[in-house]
Amino acid sequence: MSATNPVGWFEIPVLDMDRACAFYVAVLGVEFDMMEMGPSLMAMFKYDQAAPGCAGALVKDPDYQPSTTGTLVYFVVDDVNQPLAKVVTAGGSLVMEKMPIGEHGFIGSFIDTEGNKVAVHSMQ
Repeated sequence: MSATNPVGWFEIPVLDMDRACAFYVAVLGVEFDMMEMGPSLMAMFKYDQAAPGCAGALVKDPDYQPSTTGTLVYFVVDDVNQPLAKVVTAGGSLVMEKMPIGEHGFIGSFIDTEGNKVAVHSMQ
């Protein structure tokens, strides 16, 4: 592996695609492109292939189950407090409020409407 940022794709399992999309739009202000692949329905986070970073999707699939104990995805945001302030109103629950991580910025985490633990990261 030669990539500086080796992760290129992530998938977040969902049970109710409409509910999950509404949650992420409310909390992160994102947009989605919808796609079906076999038994999977995917809501791909809009991304720029030329920009650095990783792309991903919300995925409804019979073999995928939401979890609070699996891989933890961190979304990069301008200020961790902004999305965390919207989590409860959007139907999720707060796990960890804004916490400093030294010179690496700040993090916070929450449970989405589907039961996934997800996190946010910012430098302020």
